[in-house]
Amino acid sequence: MYIKVYVTPNSRKEIIEKENPTTYRIKVKEPKERNLANVRLRQILASEFNTDVGQVKLVSGHRSPTKVFDVLKV
Repeated sequence: MYIKVYVTPNSRKEIIEKENPTTYRIKVKEPKERNLANVRLRQILASEFNTDVGQVKLVSGHRSPTKVFDVLKV
């Protein structure tokens, strides 16, 4: 299942807003440097969908605030 995520790095609080079943707005505390924000997004989506972090793949938007993740449910 593809999930579209609008991310805001360097936020004071970690906030997860679900717009619809496949679109999220997520604010993370981690900076965008060294891929830290993307790693945290994978962890958040894995816990949101009750799956392993290895089942969440970043498909597009590696350096963009708009990202697409592929979440495989086990």
